[in-house]
Amino acid sequence: MASASTSRYIAAMVFSPFEPDRTEARRRRFRAIPVRMLVPNVITLLALCAGLTAIRLAFEQKLEWSLAAIVFAAALDGIDGRIARLIKGQSRFGAELDSLADFVNFGCAPALILYLWGLYEDGNVGWIAAMVFAICAALRLARFNVMANDPDRPLWGGNFFTGVPAPAGAIIVMLPIYLHLLGVPKIAATLTLFYTLAIAFLMVSQLPVFSGKRVGKRVPPEMVLPVFVLVVLFFALLIAYPWWVLTIGTLCYLACLPLGWFSYREHQRKDATAAAAAVSQQAPEHASPSPPDAAPQRAAEDPERPVRLN
Repeated sequence: MASASTSRYIAAMVFSPFEPDRTEARRRRFRAIPVRMLVPNVITLLALCAGLTAIRLAFEQKLEWSLAAIVFAAALDGIDGRIARLIKGQSRFGAELDSLADFVNFGCAPALILYLWGLYEDGNVGWIAAMVFAICAALRLARFNVMANDPDRPLWGGNFFTGVPAPAGAIIVMLPIYLHLLGVPKIAATLTLFYTLAIAFLMVSQLPVFSGKRVGKRVPPEMVLPVFVLVVLFFALLIAYPWWVLTIGTLCYLACLPLGWFSYREHQRKDATAAAAAVSQQAPEHASPSPPDAAPQRAAEDPERPVRLN
């Protein structure tokens, strides 16, 4: 009888009597998740699959398909966040998953592709350059996650990235491969090494880069059909002449980097002018008027007293 009562007592004490809401909390933790919360994460996972496949294709010496997989991953990365905001499917889990996928797709994959294509000719130095690029991509993504919720950032700060974003860095760092696929003689491994390091440092630099996130949210009615035609034309050219499009796009992107810096400086100048104007308007209101009969203080006439320097 004692053993039976003891077993019943232990079974009843599976949950501590000091935590009466534990069962209810566990039920709430596993509540159903809306499908709209899963769609952006599925797109991110598809982009991750494309990045991993690009690495496999690079090992199999299928360079064209490997680059196509990176471009496809970049396209998916560009739409997953917008779709999440459109259907209100943002989540902290999705943000962390997106950062991890971006590190693989735009940090590890391009570095391995460049190494297998030409950096291996420089031996250990080439491998170090590939590692530096991947590490800079990780640092760039970590800094983006930290600065995303900066309360001190001005309203116009959302128009700019700090440093070249990881997807753009992955696309432009492979410019030597695009040129080689166009028929240009293979660039020396040393030049490719310095170019890779330059793009890596641009990603972790403080250079303001125009983001374009707030451009094109509203399309005038008369521009709807032209926008459709331009989008279809761009993808048709990308499929028909991929290396020309990627080469020209990379060169245009690099040429536009100074424009982002000048635009950022112009916004800073306007903010400084507005702040100075606000201070000048508030100064007379807070200044205390001096009494009319106040006379200026004179220095003491004692010759032994030293003069005070103000």
